Amino acid sequence: MGEFTNKIDFEALVMVKNANPNGDPLNGNRPRETYDGYGEISDVCIKRKIRNRLQDMGENIFVQSDDRPKDKCKSLADRAKSNEIMKKAAKDKDRVTYAKEACRTWIDVRTFGQVFAFKDDSVSVGVRGPVSIHSAFSVLPISIDSMQITKSVNSETKEKKSSDTMGMKHKVSAAPYVIKGSINHQLAEKTGFSDEDAEKVKQALRSLFVNDSSSARPDGSMEVCKVYWWKHNCPAGQYSSAKVHRLIKISAKVDDPKEFEDYEVKVDSLPELALEEIEGI
Repeated sequence: MGEFTNKIDFEALVMVKNANPNGDPLNGNRPRETYDGYGEISDVCIKRKIRNRLQDMGENIFVQSDDRPKDKCKSLADRAKSNEIMKKAAKDKDRVTYAKEACRTWIDVRTFGQVFAFKDDSVSVGVRGPVSIHSAFSVLPISIDSMQITKSVNSETKEKKSSDTMGMKHKVSAAPYVIKGSINHQLAEKTGFSDEDAEKVKQALRSLFVNDSSSARPDGSMEVCKVYWWKHNCPAGQYSSAKVHRLIKISAKVDDPKEFEDYEVKVDSLPELALEEIEGI
């Protein structure tokens, strides 16, 4: 693996149209929203999609979805124990070798970090990853449309339609969301995260919703419109991530915006901070 040179900050603008970007299981799977009515996509949800895109790119992923496994492991513990070096390191209580091998083997471990604490292991290891992702929030308060749906058949044999034939479906009519994140140089050195890995994360952000369609998110209903990628000129970065993320200012150009083109995106700059502006896929 190569080295990671300088700190990176990034931001992605996502347009949602007639889709449920991230349902809340504690609220009838309605799209997540803040108390102020702004839409929200959890950082866990975003990381899951990045992992899936990296897996589509042929990378080894530790935290794989149950519905798209690349191996025969039925749990994270099984996947960790399938690595002979880690298995021996756990037996020897060698945490350094254990963490180093985990980072070398799986890109999501060296990217986001991971806690290895399994019932049958004699060692627990925590890895802090260099890539941090914020929860994404909509630019304006969202409008949620709900509809009642029915199935044409019963799930179980019954003379009349049962209650399980009825349900609700929710969607956000139209709203842009903003994803923010950073890559820390100090933590990248510890996990072995490289500039090549950063490029893969960038590509994953561009294609975040490719191969991600579902009933709640039909193809074309979720789109990455822009990715902004700032690379600092020194390892620690010459500006704070908060200051960099404030460079993007988004406002509606019309009273009832429906398309991404209905919003004005203003990008400010900071001295000696390089910006790469990329179109989504």
